[in-house]
Amino acid sequence: MDSPAPLAGKRIGLLSAWASRLGGGVYEAVLTQGDVLRSLGAEPLVFALRDSHSAGDAARFGDIAVQTFAVKGPGQIGYAPELVTALHAAQLDCLHLHGIWMYPSLAASRWAAQSGKGFVISPHGMLDPWITARGRWKKALARAGYERTSWRRASFLHALTLAEKADIARESGREDSMVIANSGPAPAAMPAAPRPPHLVYIGRIHPKKNLLALVAAWGQARRRSDARLTLAGWGEPGDVAALEAAVAAAGPSVEFVGPAYGAAKQALLDSARFTVLPSHSEGLPMSVLDSWAAGVPTIMTGQCNLPDGFAAGAAIACGYDPDTIAPALEQALSFADGDYLRMARAARDLAAGPFSAPTIAACWAGAYRAAMSQGAKP
Repeated sequence: MDSPAPLAGKRIGLLSAWASRLGGGVYEAVLTQGDVLRSLGAEPLVFALRDSHSAGDAARFGDIAVQTFAVKGPGQIGYAPELVTALHAAQLDCLHLHGIWMYPSLAASRWAAQSGKGFVISPHGMLDPWITARGRWKKALARAGYERTSWRRASFLHALTLAEKADIARESGREDSMVIANSGPAPAAMPAAPRPPHLVYIGRIHPKKNLLALVAAWGQARRRSDARLTLAGWGEPGDVAALEAAVAAAGPSVEFVGPAYGAAKQALLDSARFTVLPSHSEGLPMSVLDSWAAGVPTIMTGQCNLPDGFAAGAAIACGYDPDTIAPALEQALSFADGDYLRMARAARDLAAGPFSAPTIAACWAGAYRAAMSQGAKP
């Protein structure tokens, strides 16, 4: 960072379909990006579609201005007729779109075409093959209708990982994506002693998270009688009901506690020996960065796109089916105290180093300056 406030006075819009818990990790990333911009001296302004939780969850943005817009027609499309006008009225220097496949992509693209100003797109893993294979006809219509134009018009697309950069290149034809990881929260003090045999999942309840396989693996794993698995999160009613049924059949060592935010979420992290994310598809999961900042190592798949965790000894690799998840659970629960504390230290060191807010903010300072300098593509 070449000055204390490299983006001083700049108004940067953060546009997403969600400014609430319904956005899962994208919502958490937008929250974090607001803090990044404030640290750089910019004024962040949040724009999102209105949903059943957006009014209540807006408080998490603090004094950052949040505008939400009523949706007309199908919620999956997210058409908000007032959105483009509001983007222009905000007199932005740059617009940063978080997430794709819905009307905010078209609104952002129109704003960029009309203003000529800097325009950044963060797909947040939504070009991963597991995602693009679902709802193919809807995504084909979105590509033809507006996404290809939006991708072409962006000053640049932002990839969370090198794997996502390859996904973006395959889908958009653009090889110039900037790779910048998400930043995690400030690291906490190291655990004073090894944690009890308690494994935790915190996040969205969705098929891609592979939680039914996790619960089945827990039933297969050889473990101490006092070992526990706690799952916390939110999701569509059908997905939650399926998880609740699996948990009920798994016995008293497994518990689903519903959504966990703020102090409740921190209490779960503070009690966890490991967190678990056996996901089929991720961009760069904020839940893992939260875990590392709390000094809690993780069990995760390669699709979490955080090879740093495996390389540093802060994570255990697992597969996608119960037979390949269960051995990872057994390994996590069998570490000697010294080995476990070394993993916890490695996790915290990642949070304090390559994924720290100052490190990531310095990368974004240069990226936003580049976007504003070159403006939107014709």
